[in-house]
Amino acid sequence: MLIKLVKAKIHQATVTEKNLYYEGSITLPSEVLEKAGIRPFEAVWVYNLNNGERFETYVIEGEKGKVILNGPAARLGEVGDKLIIVAFAWITDEDIPHFRTRLIYLDEKNEISASKVK
Repeated sequence: MLIKLVKAKIHQATVTEKNLYYEGSITLPSEVLEKAGIRPFEAVWVYNLNNGERFETYVIEGEKGKVILNGPAARLGEVGDKLIIVAFAWITDEDIPHFRTRLIYLDEKNEISASKVK
């Protein structure tokens, strides 16, 4: 049997830009993706703390400090909004004891301020 668990959770990402006329995705800094263990084009859920919007999209790598809502997602937030970004993984019962979730906390500049593995 497979169970869906949180693989990585990025807290307090701040939207720095919006780009409506893009194919659709969320741009995150490459160092944040690496620390979270999230790969480019991996699916994520995005939770907007300012307006309650929740949506699924995929990640693309970006520059340090940049969090950009692209394509239709650009209509689901504003510059300055705080986001939680979550990646999931399907895990077998046998792998659960070895599975760990990465928690990444960002500061106002979208730089990593803390991280935990649970």
